Parts: sequence; structure tokens; C-alpha cells
Amino acid sequence: MKLYNPENGEQASVVTLANSADVEIAVAAAKKAFKTFSKTTIKERGEILDLIYQAILERRDELNQVAINEYGSPISATNARTVYAAQIFVDTKAAMEEFQFSQTLDHAQIIQQPLGVIAAITPWNADYTHICGKLAPAIAAGCTIVVKPSELSAAQTQILTECFASANVPEGVINILNGTGAEVGSALSEHADVDVVTFTGSTAVGKIIYRAAAGTMKRVILELGGKSPNVILDDAHLETAIPMALNIAFSNSGQACHAGTRLIIPKLKAAEIKNLLIQAASKLKIGNLQDADSFIGPMVSEKQYQTVQDYIKSGIAEGAKILVGGLGNPKGLDGYYVRPTIFTGVKPGMKIEREEIFGPVLSVIEYDNEAEAIEIANDTIYGLSAYLSGQDKSRLDRVSSQILAGRVLINTVVNKESKSPFGGFKQSGIGRTSWKYGIEAYVEPKVITLY
Repeated sequence: MKLYNPENGEQASVVTLANSADVEIAVAAAKKAFKTFSKTTIKERGEILDLIYQAILERRDELNQVAINEYGSPISATNARTVYAAQIFVDTKAAMEEFQFSQTLDHAQIIQQPLGVIAAITPWNADYTHICGKLAPAIAAGCTIVVKPSELSAAQTQILTECFASANVPEGVINILNGTGAEVGSALSEHADVDVVTFTGSTAVGKIIYRAAAGTMKRVILELGGKSPNVILDDAHLETAIPMALNIAFSNSGQACHAGTRLIIPKLKAAEIKNLLIQAASKLKIGNLQDADSFIGPMVSEKQYQTVQDYIKSGIAEGAKILVGGLGNPKGLDGYYVRPTIFTGVKPGMKIEREEIFGPVLSVIEYDNEAEAIEIANDTIYGLSAYLSGQDKSRLDRVSSQILAGRVLINTVVNKESKSPFGGFKQSGIGRTSWKYGIEAYVEPKVITLY
């Protein structure tokens, strides 16, 4: 399969795709390794987590460069994600050391037993983070794993795999297959010797995996799509909240499940907010990916570029007004770059307001009162993330408690609490990842009575 540089559309590399026969080999290797790896000590597994952390940091520059070339990520964004991917192993080690793998009660012992072989299916929009986020808790729990990363991320995955190989991980514990979801992903989801499937990606694909896994009653962890609301209360400090809103909406060039792409604003302040949006958008730096100030890169592929163009056409056709951006490429940029676009006059029910676009497209929706703002925020099949800006604490507490989302970020772009879970409500997923929650997903409680 040919892979293309998203900045210029030219062929960059070729990846050999795995098939169902390779799945059999990888699962068999993981199953064999589980017999001994499941019996390792916390100390032994902690040493592996430390070595992987060090290996990733040692090759950080290479990992960053290949992500720029293959994915089109600006240097500042990819460097942050690479460091975070490494940090996952440190955080998971700390969670493992606190985790209660065994508890003795009056009449029984409760053991958290590793489930077995994990199948991890990850997307292209943050290759290192997603792979490491599924791998680290598997090691901590004493499980083995078969990873099917996106075939669009093959060069990134190659270097990351070399990091794992340098960390003295026992043979068969980590197995990686570049392949399509239709063949490799399906085979893993249905495989009788796979005990858990963990997937990050679209809700549509998550439903396919859920059905496939039901045949063997394996555990399924799904981190799926989002159409996250960003509610601006009428007492918000707009000069801060509106530039922040663009950072939230256009994070990872808009190719992020948690992106706050529905900006819900008070109607009485709409004119002021629109002016601030124009000003903030004019300061966004697009392209020149090696520049530390660059914020938006190209879409990952020609297919994704066209998907975003089609959504912009849909917004225009349904009567939304373009405040910033529009169809085509930004001036002077070719490849898969799209124009960051802000629509106003968006009404609930419009396609651009309902569906996950996965590109830098923001829908601005106006509300009359707090109750309506909450209703609009919750009027979606998704519930992954939500954002809220305001100043009155009691009001922020009241509104945040009513928003249906796995996390609500108040007056901030990122969640800084490393010990919190990640996952969604409604059709944004099943289960939670991160910290102890990631380990819990890979173990099963077992009761042994005392005698």
C-alpha cells in the first residue's frame, strides 16, 4: 500500500499489509507469552515500563520528524504528544504500584487476574499516544497484546516498535500488525483466543467491532467519536475564552475526537464574539510545520481532505454562514491543507452541527438562556468531552453537572489531572482508560475462599 506526504500529496513510502494468517501467528505468540508474562512481578513489569519510557525519549527527535512527514503534524504539537506517549509508561507504573491486585477479606481473597490476550486497534490521528495508552496498562496488568495501528501511520509505528524492541520486552508480549480494519481488525475482533478488544476510532466502526466481539463474549473497550460542545456563559472573559475556543476546536488540525467543534454562545453577545473569532482566527499559523508557532497542518490523506470539503459544502447548502475560511486550500498551500472554517447561523440539526467532521470546522450556535445552552450541549448522540467558560463558580458547577460528557473542562484547553479516567457517555464509547482505570479494564476479579 502506498502512503503519501500530506503536505504535498507525493508518495512517501510503501507499507506491506498483514493478513488474517499473520493474525493467527501474532495471537498464538501472545497467547504463548501470556503463560509466563502473567506470572511476572510488579517489579519486573515496572522495569519494562521504565525502559520503554527511556527508549521513546531517546528517539524523540526521530519520532517527531516522522510524524511531521507522515501525518502532517506541526512540530510543537507532535513533540507534546511524543513526550506524553512516553509519560504514559511512568504514570501507568505509578498506578500499577498503587493498584490492589489482591485483597484478603474475612472469608475470601479477591484477586485481580489478568485477562489474557489484548487486541488493540488504534487510529491515525495520534499514533504514539493511542498505541502507548493501550499497551502500558496491558503490561501493568500482566497481559500480552496484539496491536493493529492505522496503516496510514506505518512509518511512525515502525520507530515506536523499535523502541519497544530495545526495552527487553519478553518475546510475544508485544505484537504489531500493520493491516486494514476490514481484514486484520475484523480477524482480531472475532478471534476466540483474544480476550479483550480495545478500540479508538469512529462510532460507526466501534459498533462493527462490538458486534464482532459478541460472538466470543470478549470484553470490549471503545473510545469513539465526539461532537463536543463548548459553552460560553454570558459572564465569561471573552478575550480569553474565544481564542481558547479556537485552540479547542482546531486542536490537532481538527482531527481530534475531543475537539470542541460546537461553540454555544449567548445571543446577546454574538456580535462581540464573532468579531473576536475573526481576530483570533487571523492569528492562527497554518503550515510551515517545523515552525514552533505553527498550529494547523494538513489533513492526513486526500480522502480526509475531501471529507472536510464535503462538510463545508453541506454547511453552505443548509444555510449556515461562513465567518472565516471556506472551500479549497489556504493561499499558498497545496497538498491536503484545508482552510480553517467557522460557520455562524448554525441551527441544531444541521449536518455540520450533528456529525463528527474531523477537520478544522467550527459551528457557532446561539442560545437565549442557560437552560437552552445546556439543552443544545446535550442534544447529540455523543458525550466524550465538553468545555465550559465562565466566572461564577456556583454557576459553573451547576452547568457542568448537567452536561452529559465523560469530562467537562472548565476555563482550560487540557485536562492536567493524570489520575483521571478518559472515556465517553452515550455513543462516545464503553469503558474508561488511563491511570488505574486502564489496568482495571484488563483484569477480572476472582474470588478464592479461605479455609
